[in-house]
Amino acid sequence: MTRKHTRFEKARVIGARALQISMGAPPLIELPGELLDPVDIAMEEYDRSVIPISVIREE
Repeated sequence: MTRKHTRFEKARVIGARALQISMGAPPLIELPGELLDPVDIAMEEYDRSVIPISVIREE
């Protein structure tokens, strides 16, 4: 069962991915000319569901 991420999980995933991008990791999407900020790139990757980061919940 796949559940939607909470706003906290979403922020953590985007923040972790933005850090990876800022440290030199290649983007996982084709970049349009206006996307230069690592956070913007990470948000676009999140929206397209291409970030290879999993969220494990303890329930």
